[in-house]
Amino acid sequence: CLLRTSDFLTMITRKLRPSFAVLGPARPHSSAPPQPVPPLTQTLGRYLRALEPLLPQDELDHTRKMVQKFGQGGGLGEKLQQELEKRARHSHNWVRNFTWPPTTFSCRINILFSLNSGITSGRLPVENIRGQLLCAELFPRLFSSCRIPGPKHDYVAHYGRSRRGPTHITVVRNYQFFQLDVYNSDGTPLTESQIHGQLLRIRSQSWKTDKEPMGILTSEHRHTWGQAYNRLLRDKINKESVRLIEKGLFTLCLDSPVMRISDDKYSSRMAAQILHGGGTYSNSGNRWFDKTLQFVVGEDGSWGLLYEQATAEGPPIATLLHHLLEFCKKPDRVRAPLVPLPMPKKLYFYIDPEIKWDIEMAKQNLDILINDLDINCFNFQRFGKEFPKQHNFSPNSFIQVALQLAYYRVHGELCASCETASLRMFRGGRTDYIRSPTNQSLKFVLAFDNPAVSKEAKVELLREAVEVHSELTEQALQGQGIDRHLLGLKLQAIEEGLSVPRIFMDTAYGLATHWKLRTGQVPSNTDSVMCFGPLVPDGYAVCYNPQPDHVHFSVTAFNCCEETNAEKLALTLETSLCHLQTLLQPPGA
Repeated sequence: CLLRTSDFLTMITRKLRPSFAVLGPARPHSSAPPQPVPPLTQTLGRYLRALEPLLPQDELDHTRKMVQKFGQGGGLGEKLQQELEKRARHSHNWVRNFTWPPTTFSCRINILFSLNSGITSGRLPVENIRGQLLCAELFPRLFSSCRIPGPKHDYVAHYGRSRRGPTHITVVRNYQFFQLDVYNSDGTPLTESQIHGQLLRIRSQSWKTDKEPMGILTSEHRHTWGQAYNRLLRDKINKESVRLIEKGLFTLCLDSPVMRISDDKYSSRMAAQILHGGGTYSNSGNRWFDKTLQFVVGEDGSWGLLYEQATAEGPPIATLLHHLLEFCKKPDRVRAPLVPLPMPKKLYFYIDPEIKWDIEMAKQNLDILINDLDINCFNFQRFGKEFPKQHNFSPNSFIQVALQLAYYRVHGELCASCETASLRMFRGGRTDYIRSPTNQSLKFVLAFDNPAVSKEAKVELLREAVEVHSELTEQALQGQGIDRHLLGLKLQAIEEGLSVPRIFMDTAYGLATHWKLRTGQVPSNTDSVMCFGPLVPDGYAVCYNPQPDHVHFSVTAFNCCEETNAEKLALTLETSLCHLQTLLQPPGA
């Protein structure tokens, strides 16, 4: 494990810089266009259409009157729209001012990763969506950043500097944190053998788990953790240790092995270990959940990456992992200097009775959460993204319609479903939602299991459902989605001290934003899949990574809800995909 980890860290500190240098110049941030504010009438019309497959006609009629009143000329909606447009004229991203936590920067950074003072090339990985270059502002924030609990709201602190930023990572093993400098005194990154030696030193100092699991505090409810955070920082030693964790380039978690139950359950068990550590008697104490990047390496050779989503979404993380794995293939021929390295610094914490109580409560609450989360990961091997392409379907939209079918088969209805769409073609853009339930998808799922409907009719309904979803995807990617716009109108009213507009107090809006099915495609060049939890207690989360001839899925749900079952939805999804394949195959195939 240590040898693998040292090679991994060497690749990050020594090889990451040249890996991006060969990719070509990044699009200057100023050339990325600002994110537009969609027309009010367009958003309101699309909002009503999104409600049609979810609401009975009488409720839809009631909501339609309310929406029309909100959007009429000279009304509240028009005034709020004007304020959003004014906000957009004076900032490069009007959404970010509302939805992002405030960010503290030591200084501005115009390069990819501030890993040392010698990086000044400013050459970033070139990414695009359908030929449109993407904004790369997220990449500098991945390193030396951390989410900080505040009294009213959290914020993201970034400690990177263009000249002299942090040069250490934090390593945690058996609940004990260490500061590991990854650069020599002359500014050169440590070699593989040097890192290996330093990790061996850390292992020798952390051979037993008799320490308090301080990292578990970061798993608490944000308000509770914020109060404990303030108590923790009253002590000078604690404050120094916490700041070193927050400022580190990233955190490396060295875990005990994942308990192997069976081969078919191993991937789900491993995903759970990466996500939350497996509980207070396992590896959950080896986490600092607020840290933007945490690389998790188990003694059994399993590894993954845990990231804090306040800073970035999945696609930039997948891009980072792809380049890391590519450079893992290259041998390290750099010889280590003969100069001895200082001992890695162990971080200490003073535990008074109040903090001890905070830790005990956090342990109880975390174990409850972990026991409540059901994770099911599987690899669908009948076909991958090439099969829908052969039939002129968008692979992502095809999978989304399959998800609608699977959910309908399990629950007998469609629900509010959201898929994340990247807005990184705009400067500072983050995400919007694509609403998968449509009138077309409803017609398709109602007809699919009806033997009275012909195969040809089902294929046509499938095509219509996929095409409409593709259109919604394109709208969202162009900044014309509805959910960020609606949220902006609501927050603008609150900021002006106005009452929340009635359309946001309507039962229909509550139903439309109670996301029972949270989905996301995170395509990658590797056989990996991201895993995240549901947004609501009675919901699911489904993430997938389509490869040419197979698709990796993760499905999560909460055990406390009797209506949901991750394994049942996963099995139904597999069956639904197989049935769609059969539908599209010619007779006798």
